Amino acid sequence: MLTTILAAAGSGAAKGDNPYGLTQSLREGGLISQSVFTILVIMSIVSFYILFTKLFEQQKIMNQAKRVRSSFWQSSSLREGSAKLEKNSAYKQIVDDGLAAQDQHAKLTDPVEAHDWLHGSLARSEAAINSKLGGGLAFLATVGSVAPFIGLFGTVIGIYRALIKIGSAGQASIDAVAGPVGEALIMTALGLVVAVPAVLAYNWLQRRNKSIAEDLSAFSNDVLGFLASGGAVRPVMANAKAAPVKAAATTNPGATTTAGQTGGVPTRK
Repeated sequence: MLTTILAAAGSGAAKGDNPYGLTQSLREGGLISQSVFTILVIMSIVSFYILFTKLFEQQKIMNQAKRVRSSFWQSSSLREGSAKLEKNSAYKQIVDDGLAAQDQHAKLTDPVEAHDWLHGSLARSEAAINSKLGGGLAFLATVGSVAPFIGLFGTVIGIYRALIKIGSAGQASIDAVAGPVGEALIMTALGLVVAVPAVLAYNWLQRRNKSIAEDLSAFSNDVLGFLASGGAVRPVMANAKAAPVKAAATTNPGATTTAGQTGGVPTRK
């Protein structure tokens, strides 16, 4: 976007032979104006690079979540379900870390509650994924807050040069101040053009990351329940087909359990 605006400004100056265009302003502004301009352009390019790469990463995980909901919990075990997921899937990482934590718990010499050990391992796995998704967002926030001030620095330099020309000429003629003032306004506009997309991208990506983190947390809790119950506890949707079978086991009201209550598995006398 920034390069398009700059190209349009440059072409307009070339057609009309404008002595106060962008190129001329940068040439007259010297090293300071050119440095400010270069910094803002680099910030804009990196910001859009981060935006598109993060959108690609987020969409990839969202697509993985759809596949997990459709097929993962139909597997008979977590290892079988993990084999169905993509090699670099974020959800596969959580499952594999949970299974590894379960295997490691038996090797602990200091007794630790299995639930706490598994919960901590899954939480670390979630944090690693969320940290990777959040990479680069700090740069967007920095650009959004700093770019206007960098442009303002160029503005101050332009106004300062205009005052010097006024002092040298002895009068505030349009010819003397048009160039420096135009340079100052261009730097202000560039700072805003760089900052606004960065702020919008940061807020949008943060919102999408929050949604992904909620899905990962829910999946992690489901994996924890599956591991802690030996496979008896699954998500509600996965248990929907198994519900009628469980209800059929309690159709005999006269049967008694080992605790003497009605329902359940009848005991032999």
